[in-house]
Amino acid sequence: MIKVLVTGGKGQLGQCLQSISNDFKTLDFVFLGSNDLDISNNIGVEAYFKNNTFDYCINCAAYTAVDKAEEETEKAKQINEIGAKNLAHACFKNSVTLIHISTDFVFDGTAKLPYTEEDTTNPISVYGKTKRDGELAIISNLPQHFIIRTSWLYSEFGNNFVKTMLRLSKERKELSVVDDQTGCPTYAKDLAVVILKIIDSKSQHFGIYHYSNQGQITWYDLAKEIFKQSNADINLYKTDSNTFKTLATRPKYSVLNTSKIHSLLNLEPIQWEKSLEKCLKEIN
Repeated sequence: MIKVLVTGGKGQLGQCLQSISNDFKTLDFVFLGSNDLDISNNIGVEAYFKNNTFDYCINCAAYTAVDKAEEETEKAKQINEIGAKNLAHACFKNSVTLIHISTDFVFDGTAKLPYTEEDTTNPISVYGKTKRDGELAIISNLPQHFIIRTSWLYSEFGNNFVKTMLRLSKERKELSVVDDQTGCPTYAKDLAVVILKIIDSKSQHFGIYHYSNQGQITWYDLAKEIFKQSNADINLYKTDSNTFKTLATRPKYSVLNTSKIHSLLNLEPIQWEKSLEKCLKEIN
């Protein structure tokens, strides 16, 4: 059996991994939440890895409150950068392969074409900077790593845009959503399958990969499709980032080029509307 540790196991991606774990019979999982293992505590991380044997560590633990991170800079740094560094050290000492989840927010959003893994990072928010610094800490401390950048993650678990829109459609008659930020949503269960396929394939092609569903849309487009597929009775209007002010600046364009990971695992691309449909069925 291949032993797999999942940190951040109580978050939406961790719960998605748990929900499909039985489909991967050769993998033996341990899921830990932040109360079980605080990745920002190096002594705790070192001790846990010393006392337990794993082949892989999937790091889903992250500080993801994008706006709050502008005020809680140190907290975001502790989890996203220091935590990633601590795991990289422990994985190196114990010959564990690390699969680390990162974000489209490492880019500044000035591109006109989907970002490749080779494009220069230039984060414009505290969240993006701490995630970029976490990537760099892993790269410089651990050769056997997979860093997977993803975007606009949602699922039937936890808090996310899809679930927020469904809730607001029941509470309000009308809603305005920004139409000047372009990206692609990712169903966390699709990402979970990709992560476990990397382990199952025993790939040694370490490095950075991008994964999202397929398409280029705005948050307004996503909200419109959520309401259409769920038959919500709500009037939806377009707004822009200048009108809808947030503490953190978001990239205007953060579509990811996913061809590298599709070719590594021989995957079929999945259109974002199809994945949204699957998730809404799970929620209902």
